[in-house]
Amino acid sequence: MVKKTQPHGTLRTGMGGWNFAPWRGVFYPEGLTQKRELEYASQHVTSIEINGTYYRAPAPEVYRQWAATVPDGFLFSVKAPRYIVQKKALAETKEQVSRFIEGAAALGDRLGPVLWQFLPTRTFDPGDIAAFLDLLPEKVDGMPLRHAVEVRHESFLDPRWLELARGRGVATVYTDSPDYPNLADLTGPFVYARLMRSQANRKTGYTAAALAEWATRAATWTSGGDPDDLPHVGQPQPRETPRDAFIYFISAAKERNPAAAMALGHAAGIA
Repeated sequence: MVKKTQPHGTLRTGMGGWNFAPWRGVFYPEGLTQKRELEYASQHVTSIEINGTYYRAPAPEVYRQWAATVPDGFLFSVKAPRYIVQKKALAETKEQVSRFIEGAAALGDRLGPVLWQFLPTRTFDPGDIAAFLDLLPEKVDGMPLRHAVEVRHESFLDPRWLELARGRGVATVYTDSPDYPNLADLTGPFVYARLMRSQANRKTGYTAAALAEWATRAATWTSGGDPDDLPHVGQPQPRETPRDAFIYFISAAKERNPAAAMALGHAAGIA
């Protein structure tokens, strides 16, 4: 009898952005022009989180240019602008949310999750947060959208946040941050992790043992599981259906993040 293999979602690993001077001569080969850095990066990782959109949302033609530069199957995640997520009343951002999403839609089938990063000072206000989540569209131009919210205040360590996010299919970002509260509770149909502990004295940012641990967690996530060795507010919630997972190496020793993303991809068997 042939043993059936457990289906898995797709794992994507990457880093934040692609223009970073310390990567030149370390990640990027000597002599590579800056205009070709995105092309090169997209051939070595499977996703990139666009951070620059936090400060300024580009014109649709810029998004289209980025989409045309990367290979088939590559996905960008897009960080929402600060003029939205820093507004005192999130419930009042409908027009700004719509305008930003309509612009990002120019990425076409290269558009992955949309990241909404809250300030560390934003506390959990159930009414305002619920109203904001209701503003996030499920589709744009006929394309399904995936939304991930990064919370940075301990007041979100609350079962009511989990209930709100799960009710709207919004993923909660797991940050592995040394500075902010961490919660690995799965609230959406996909996983979004931002790992922030790269070390400058290691070529791959993390030890081989640490990367192996993350590869194991990634396999658990993509098979539908919920790693119980990460901090949770509620009980882990595994399910039978697989999940896609996006794991980015962010901040810390940024010069090591591309190598960390590639090393994790190799450890997880996707590179």
